[in-house]
Amino acid sequence: MAHDSGAERERVRGAGASVAQGDTEERLLPALELAFAPLHKAAFGTATGVAGALLLAALTVVKILSPRAQDFPLGLLAQYFAGYSATWGGVLVGAVWGFTVAFVAGWFVAFCRNLALAIVVFTYRTRAEIAQTREFLDHI
Repeated sequence: MAHDSGAERERVRGAGASVAQGDTEERLLPALELAFAPLHKAAFGTATGVAGALLLAALTVVKILSPRAQDFPLGLLAQYFAGYSATWGGVLVGAVWGFTVAFVAGWFVAFCRNLALAIVVFTYRTRAEIAQTREFLDHI
């Protein structure tokens, strides 16, 4: 094949480009589906709830064990969380309250994200459908 013509090379290059573009689209579709997949509200709430429980329990333990942390007004959380105090019993109460508050916050964030994403996808899909059928009556 020492005598390849320019047209032959262009045809091969064009075919390779379309294959490469097809590969990119095939790899991109699962990534897009994953990016636009709705969050599971209960799972996201549970994950944030566990993180909130661990955070509040750890803060309470640090407050109890560290003499330098005595100036930190963690006891003020008792104004919001019934039964909470900066004691060993408060670690468990704080963990329960931390889980509850963080679960509700995580569930609500997932709900809002899913709603916003659904609105955006609906808007783009509707615009695309309108653009496709814009000239429908012209062809009748």
